[in-house]
Amino acid sequence: MTLYSIQNKNAWEYNAYDFWLREAGTPNERARKIKADPIGALKRYADYFDTYKNVKIANICGSCGKKAVPLAVMGADVTIFDISEQNRRYALELAEAAGVHIEYVVCDVLQIDMDQYRNTFDIVFMEGGILHYFHDVHHFMHIMSLLLKHDGKMICSDFHPFTKISDLLEFEQPSMSYFSADVFEAEMAHARFFEEEVRSQMPKCSLRKYTMSEIVNAVIQSGFVLKKLDEHPAWTNPSIPGEFTIVAHK
Repeated sequence: MTLYSIQNKNAWEYNAYDFWLREAGTPNERARKIKADPIGALKRYADYFDTYKNVKIANICGSCGKKAVPLAVMGADVTIFDISEQNRRYALELAEAAGVHIEYVVCDVLQIDMDQYRNTFDIVFMEGGILHYFHDVHHFMHIMSLLLKHDGKMICSDFHPFTKISDLLEFEQPSMSYFSADVFEAEMAHARFFEEEVRSQMPKCSLRKYTMSEIVNAVIQSGFVLKKLDEHPAWTNPSIPGEFTIVAHK
């Protein structure tokens, strides 16, 4: 595990379970909402799935299971790869409360056991802003390609690179030149929801933000065929882009 992965793991295991209880409710409460409307729980990402039943999905940095569990409710075979034991605890409790099974592998995504998982999945899916946790987007995309079966699909939804030059999603993170390749330290996105006494003690993450061309070129150069690139409005201002989604096939 890289030094920056260890740093990010420490950050993601600091009060994460308690945060999900505060933000998402208890696993039983969250499960009731998911079972009542699993498509709604997927939000816009439902548009990128053709089917769910018996589809093998790798949910990359799947966190607390908020997307993996509705996918499982609809019949998908879901494996989460995530670095946080506290995220795993909440996700497995959520899956149990929803009456479904998910596999949860706690690891550095860049060190997934390829003897076990190479060419395994029909879909690799990620959302919620994860690329900035990895300092080499080309290596990251190569790992995604290895996980997929032939003709498998990647759905990658992330924060729009415009967030490099403006805190347009109000995460209270520093802005920089759009073309900066600097690695920097910043609070986790949910740190701002804690009282100052706790917030001041929370470990920081080591981050690297990318331009759109860096992301798209990493996808193409990792052997994917780019099928779609959508841009989505920021939740803080619908007139500017806040997120994007790439769909690509192996």
